[in-house]
Amino acid sequence: MSSTQVNGSLIQALGYLGIVSPNAEKWRAYGSDYLGAQVAADGPNGAVRLKLDKEKWRIQITPGAVDQVDFFGWLVNAEEDLDVAVKRLAAAGVQAAWGSAELDAERCVNKLIKFSDPWGMPHEIAWGQLTDPEAFRPGRGMSGFVTGDQGLGHVVLALPDLEAGHKFFGGVLGFQMSDKIITPNGMINARFYHVNARHHSLALGQGRPGAVVFDHLMLQVNSIDDVGWASDNMAAFGLNETLSLGRHTNDQMVSCYHQTPSSFHIEYGYAGLEITPEWVPRAYTDHRVWGHKFNAEALKNPP
Repeated sequence: MSSTQVNGSLIQALGYLGIVSPNAEKWRAYGSDYLGAQVAADGPNGAVRLKLDKEKWRIQITPGAVDQVDFFGWLVNAEEDLDVAVKRLAAAGVQAAWGSAELDAERCVNKLIKFSDPWGMPHEIAWGQLTDPEAFRPGRGMSGFVTGDQGLGHVVLALPDLEAGHKFFGGVLGFQMSDKIITPNGMINARFYHVNARHHSLALGQGRPGAVVFDHLMLQVNSIDDVGWASDNMAAFGLNETLSLGRHTNDQMVSCYHQTPSSFHIEYGYAGLEITPEWVPRAYTDHRVWGHKFNAEALKNPP
């Protein structure tokens, strides 16, 4: 029996992320000394790979001319769900292709399919992510990352048509809505989706007409002290703060945000709320309980 027959969700976790960037080499020191990840063996074409747990790698940064998304890697729990995904996507007018044996090996999974969503963002859905018997060794003294069944973390995309995004990711791929944030000033109009106990593995925001943006990746750590350390040491690592230390209203995450060497942002957080079987989606009119003040200078940088 496939997992989609059990809970209705096709995707079960965000498994891995790939970025192309001219600043790929900066991720060796930044990923290790600041984020606390372990630098794994290089991927194809000198790609920098970061390990956050028992999986062989979670984040890959490949050298390239411009900053862009290479792939979002989603996971399913059953091999049969890949066939389900192909059929669902085809019914929605999206053609998926099976990965070659070489690509499967590069991603360190048993099997995968790949496709572009209706806005041109590249995605993969994989089964059988390979683990590494070697224990995770953080790049600096820190508590470790919250992963496991909850996956890598969450990603946030800004789309020119939020309602169409909801129909595709919620209707076709089966992401379950956790809640909404719509601020009265119109600055934030976003929907948050879960596929496991993590409050959200995906969030979609209403973007500018014609713009499709990968906004940020969230990494959750096991200690509030790690978040405090990251907030205190942004300037020492030459990083631009995007949102100050604060707590969100909907997922209760205590976090801070900064811009990575590859344009997109990382939310570094602790103690996110987890989904329960009794979960009921809500709507919020503010994104913060306290803190999380926008840095006007950082917002001037290109997405």
